[in-house]
Amino acid sequence: MEDLLLLGIDTSGKNASAALFDSESELFLAQSTVYTQKTHSQVIMPMVKDVMAQAGKELSDLGGIAVANGPGSYTGLRIGVAAVKALSFGLGVKCCGVSTLLGLACNNLAYKGNICAIMKARGELVYTCTYKSDGFCVEQIGEERIISRDELAEDLALNIGGAMLCGDGAADFYNSYSSPSFVIAPPQGRLQTAMGVCLAGVSRKLIEPEALEVSYLQKVKAEKDLEEKINK
Repeated sequence: MEDLLLLGIDTSGKNASAALFDSESELFLAQSTVYTQKTHSQVIMPMVKDVMAQAGKELSDLGGIAVANGPGSYTGLRIGVAAVKALSFGLGVKCCGVSTLLGLACNNLAYKGNICAIMKARGELVYTCTYKSDGFCVEQIGEERIISRDELAEDLALNIGGAMLCGDGAADFYNSYSSPSFVIAPPQGRLQTAMGVCLAGVSRKLIEPEALEVSYLQKVKAEKDLEEKINK
C-alpha cells in the first residue's frame, strides 16, 4: 500500500474503536477506544468524526479505510462493515477488511515470539489464530479456526510451545491452562482496537467497497436454521 492517511475502525467486540494512521510518517495522529455498553451504531460514527477533528483532518483527506471484518460479534461486525462501505462509497476511497485476530496480534507487535489471539465464541469454543512476530511485523503460522479451549491448549503444547496470549478469551484461557510457556498480553494490548486494524491494514490491498464482506468463521443462525429445515 502506498503512503496514505488510513482510518481504522473496529466494532467486533465490546470495544468501539477508531484510529487515524499516517503510513508515511508511521504515526497515529489520533485514536479513540471505548469499552461501550451502547450499540456500536450509536457510537462509532461520532467517534470517527471526533478522531478526524482531533487530528485536524477532513474525511476527504483519507486515502483508505480499514475495518475489522471478523470473527467477532455478528451485529458489531455488520455495523462496522456497513459503516465503512458507506464511508467508502460516499468519499470515493477504497477500503479493506482485516481479520480481527490479526488486528489483535498487531496490537502486540513489539513482542518477539509467537502470539496467539483468542476470542470467545460460545461455551467452550474460541476463535483463534497464531502468529510469529519479529518485533516489526507478524506472520500467520496457523489457520483461523473455531475450536474448543482444550483443543487449543493441546495444539499450543504440541505444535507451538511458548506464546503470548491476547484477546478477550486470553485471561480465562491463561488461568485455566496455566503454563510457564504462556504469557498474557498487558491490558492495553489484550482487546481489539482500531490501532491494530490500521497496522494490519496498511499492508493490505485496498478494494472497492462492494467487495468488502464479513468473515464469521462459522455459519450464522439463519444458515443453520435453513440447513435444519432442509435436513428435515
